[in-house]
Amino acid sequence: MSNGSFRFKQFEVWQDRCAMKVGTDGVLLGAWASGGSLILDIGTGTGLVAMMMAQRFPDATIDAIDIDAEACRQARENILKAGMQQRISVVEASLQHYLSALPQHIASYDAIVSNPPFFENSLKAPDSRRTMARHADTLPVAVLMKAAAQLLAADGCLSVVIPMDMLPRYEEEAVYSGLFLAKVCKVKTVERKPAKRCLALFTKLPPQQYITEEHILQDAAGLRSQWYQELTKSFYIK
Repeated sequence: MSNGSFRFKQFEVWQDRCAMKVGTDGVLLGAWASGGSLILDIGTGTGLVAMMMAQRFPDATIDAIDIDAEACRQARENILKAGMQQRISVVEASLQHYLSALPQHIASYDAIVSNPPFFENSLKAPDSRRTMARHADTLPVAVLMKAAAQLLAADGCLSVVIPMDMLPRYEEEAVYSGLFLAKVCKVKTVERKPAKRCLALFTKLPPQQYITEEHILQDAAGLRSQWYQELTKSFYIK
């Protein structure tokens, strides 16, 4: 994927000024996550997931927040070029600050999506902006889960894409926050390797049943799997 921009069917994502570029995790989340009429994207970066959600849920209004000022500027530019500026608002704020200064018109969100920073207790990169985007210092799991429980409507849901080995941490914090793990989609790169990432859906109401799935991104020929093609067919050009 180019450092300059990445073109999808209905919009283009410029990313030259963002620490975190367009990647498979974001595309997976944007194509898989549950939505609603009012959606919050936490850690929007380039605005990719917010725009994917806007495309999938044409009646939705989306608030997108990020702690990085330059990322917010680029996200706003991407959203403007896509003609989605009437539906997506970008706010430069940490989740903690956003909670404390929540707009009065916001009662609760139908859905929250996040491709959160995930490294804990690991060495940090010399690039401070990339470190901020990738390390959980600025958005601990406990903070994300408690905020989701506070911000979601009674029937709302939180969708995240995380490393597979982080799932137990999210399950633990979900219990403390009053959320329920309703669905897990384990994603392998290829069939022969274990899943290293997963998509997880948390709800405020106890799910009628717990759903777990496992899929692959690439088939034996190294092409997009049938599942991945079907999931992303509305976005990828080819």
